[in-house]
Amino acid sequence: MGSKPQKIGLITATSLVVGNMIGAGIFLLPASLASFGSISLLGWLFTATGALILAKIFSNMSRILPNISGGPYAYSKAGFGDFIGFLVAWGYWISIWVSNAALVTAIISALSVFFPELETNPILAVSIGLGIIWLLTWINNRGVSASGKFQVVTTILKLAPLVFIILFGLFYFDLDNFPSFNLTGGSSWVALSGAASLTLYAFLGIESASIPAESVETPEKIIPRATMLGTIIATLVYILGTVVLFGILPVDSLQNSPAPFADAGKIIGGEYAGYFVAAGAAISAIGCLNGWILMSGQLPMATAKDNMFPKVFKKENKNGSPYLGLVIGSVLTSVVLLMNYTKGLVDQFTFIANLVVFTALIPYLFVAAAYIIVRIEKKLHFNNAFKTFILGTLGATYAIWAIFGTGSDTVFYGFLLLLAGIPFYVLMQWHKREK
Repeated sequence: MGSKPQKIGLITATSLVVGNMIGAGIFLLPASLASFGSISLLGWLFTATGALILAKIFSNMSRILPNISGGPYAYSKAGFGDFIGFLVAWGYWISIWVSNAALVTAIISALSVFFPELETNPILAVSIGLGIIWLLTWINNRGVSASGKFQVVTTILKLAPLVFIILFGLFYFDLDNFPSFNLTGGSSWVALSGAASLTLYAFLGIESASIPAESVETPEKIIPRATMLGTIIATLVYILGTVVLFGILPVDSLQNSPAPFADAGKIIGGEYAGYFVAAGAAISAIGCLNGWILMSGQLPMATAKDNMFPKVFKKENKNGSPYLGLVIGSVLTSVVLLMNYTKGLVDQFTFIANLVVFTALIPYLFVAAAYIIVRIEKKLHFNNAFKTFILGTLGATYAIWAIFGTGSDTVFYGFLLLLAGIPFYVLMQWHKREK
């Protein structure tokens, strides 16, 4: 390796967290939440609290294990050993390339505002989708700096319309539009749980800064800061954005809106403002995909460096990019995307997309528990045993609630997906012994 390894700083690391959290979902979520009533704001607060607790755990872990890439995988392994580390990496890696296909469909539907033909012409839609996947894979192959610069730009561009709506929306805010507390007709507790489990997906990605740790400048300082800062920025945008939309759009039109932020934009600044927001939604999903493609190379690379994933995943090009790992991930994403555009396979696509939510949440549970174990093993718990225990327990409890909230099907099939990794683990161990 002739060239100096590329490093990213605080702004880029924070953009990874914000950019990977804020995808396409937030541009639709307020519409789904409106049907619960304003109790859904308490749902946001509940999941935000859980996410901030987990973010704090990831921040603290990145201080204890600063120079180790792999985030959720590395931290789970530090607490529970190789086998659990492998299972977390396996489940998380699959969840990345599957979710990336769902992100591409979100990009295509966001672009169809400008190019309506994308809705009626599946061949065009797939071609654009594949084009975006491979363009971003190429950017990521140029190294973590190139990917990071793209992430910063797209994060700024996606925050612009959301902040615009939040600030200018205040002038159009009317309390008469605000939905009543509970519109579900059921108990408040059930409504709160329902709203909270919808908002949960918006917080996936808090761990993003910890995954490429070895490529971060002074990681013990920057990763914790980026993790907390990124989570707080995203949370504020989510909650304030929802409040403002509740005040701008009457409940009946908000519930049925396919693009509530764009509708609010039209009210504030006419057609152009609506288009500005719609463009923001497309850029948001594209930036999000870029960040997750970065993860799809970094996570298996960290695992392969520990000889727990095939060594093809740790092959780096001159830019220090795990180019084969990136290509493998994007090929798999392309296959899942094609499923969604094949008649008769759309249900399977939806099924797979739901299934990986389980394997994306499992790492949070193990990292929260590993936090307590690692602090005890490294004798760091003496200075504040109580705090360590409370933080870890709250994080683990929240993770269990989140897993429970995904529903019995997701947990059942998601668990089978984890178990499917065991033969691969056995193979990797066998391979190690042979050597």
